[in-house]
Amino acid sequence: MEDKKLTEKESLEVITSMIARTKARYLGSGNILLMWGYLAVFTSISVWILLAATQQNVWNWLWFAIPVIGMPLTSIMARREKRTDGAVTYSDKITSHLWSIFGVSEIVLTFICLGFSLIGGIKCWTAMTVYTLIAAPFAEIAQGLIVKEKSLTWGGIVGLAIGMVLVCCVTGKIPLLANWFMPLFILFWVVMMIVPGHIINHKAKKG
Repeated sequence: MEDKKLTEKESLEVITSMIARTKARYLGSGNILLMWGYLAVFTSISVWILLAATQQNVWNWLWFAIPVIGMPLTSIMARREKRTDGAVTYSDKITSHLWSIFGVSEIVLTFICLGFSLIGGIKCWTAMTVYTLIAAPFAEIAQGLIVKEKSLTWGGIVGLAIGMVLVCCVTGKIPLLANWFMPLFILFWVVMMIVPGHIINHKAKKG
């Protein structure tokens, strides 16, 4: 028995249905975005205050609290959503892979920066900040386009604009002073994670 070939119309309907299911799943999962957003903002404020109060660079190690806390929580929250939302769609896998690639590349870059610091005494941790503020928005914009969620797309666009400002500052050798850089960094996480997260959860309650 020959396999039935889908017509162009049927193929479009399958793709549209898949995107709709993925969007419906994400409309109920703003909590993951909120977790990352508030975790990053809280960590940023804590580091800012502690550095200003003590003038000790050791507090910069607190930045690692973001991935150390965020990655396990994301895994737990994602598993709970899969149990309640049913089968994972192809669009789900694409968006998941986008953020997985970003996460793995962040880990690789961390070890590279650590290697430069320990072996050559070269401090290049700014590369972590620059990469985060450029790569994360690209992943969010792609996710927003895939699931057709404007809050993600526009949040990513604004985040990317902030990242580009940072790139220009670094290449132009403008010092990243805490009194303007930290508020900008916090704003990045607000527009990228917190605002879209609340919008998505609000839509879920309405729908």
